[in-house]
Amino acid sequence: MLTHLRDTFLRNAGTNMMSGVTLADWLRILRDNHFAIDPPYLPRAALISLSSVSNSLIAAVERLRYGPAIQKTKIESPLFVLGSWRSGTTHLHNLLARDRRFAFPNLYQVTCPLTFLLTERRSAPFIDRCVPRRRPQDAVKISVDEPQEEDFAMCSMAGQANLMAWAFPRSAGFYQRYMTLNELSPAELAQWKLSYQHFLQKLALKYARPLVLKSPSNTGRIKTLLELFPDARFVHIHRHPFEILRSLKHTIAAAGPWWQLQRRNYQDNAEVNEQFVQQIRALYDCYFAHRPLIPAGRFCDIAFADLERDPIGQIRRIYDVLDLPRFELAAQPLQAYVKSLAGYKKNVLPDLSEAVRQHLRREWRQYFDEWGYAA
Repeated sequence: MLTHLRDTFLRNAGTNMMSGVTLADWLRILRDNHFAIDPPYLPRAALISLSSVSNSLIAAVERLRYGPAIQKTKIESPLFVLGSWRSGTTHLHNLLARDRRFAFPNLYQVTCPLTFLLTERRSAPFIDRCVPRRRPQDAVKISVDEPQEEDFAMCSMAGQANLMAWAFPRSAGFYQRYMTLNELSPAELAQWKLSYQHFLQKLALKYARPLVLKSPSNTGRIKTLLELFPDARFVHIHRHPFEILRSLKHTIAAAGPWWQLQRRNYQDNAEVNEQFVQQIRALYDCYFAHRPLIPAGRFCDIAFADLERDPIGQIRRIYDVLDLPRFELAAQPLQAYVKSLAGYKKNVLPDLSEAVRQHLRREWRQYFDEWGYAA
């Protein structure tokens, strides 16, 4: 009963990916969206506003204490997990994160990116009691120390993420520019790079280990990521396009209400379908254009179906292709993690209509052809 009440509150009024925002950045985000918060989400906006005041104070203290050390910290070449939303990137990220020679951003750190160096040890246990035990869109475990997308951190860092479109769907076009970064002004791009590097420097300072990172939008940012990290490694995961769209439809309906500050018609399947069809087409237009920039030996490509069938074998293959050090040291924790997933059941989702399938075949033709998926 208490769990149900907690989840109901979080879904309808709890804070979202901007829980760690400062007051100045929160006011800037509100200004960019014309202060248009729909009435059902005013409690959520009020909680974000309240948190932003304390975030501002704590962030200032953290800058004074850690600022010089952060600036001096070098980021070792990261390993980036690429792939569209709902293609298996979370599963792959979780598997790679079992190797403790890597570090990764966790849920607390991406929620409080400006303050976690000061607050994580004391505040994370409290926050952990306030989050649902499973993701709303599937049965994947959630806790403050589980791997998470660094793009969530960019939401609190002045709203520099396409994920902001979940909160402000009427400004989706403005925020989608952060997916590939191609349409940003030079000043906006420079600010995104500065914020992104700053967050990764904080992680590097905390862990002093190479980072394994997963944000689907990075699939369209290969060029920029290589400018920042010329020696980075990349592993890309692909899945049947029909499964991707089916899962996206479910995710936006199940998880969207936990984040939004403006109403969205989740029953309008045509609108939701087309938004994601064009979003992933744009993502992969950039991916196919910039993938050749990755140096030889720095890229590995796997299929979600293969990862499901043989997770340990596929991770071993990634280590071999990318010349990562000694897979044997990661084998035992990896096997234990895979064993813990026994009994996991995927969602049973309705089939796509034939009209939608034909539309996907046209719009995602290069994706179908590249990996030989039956159309």
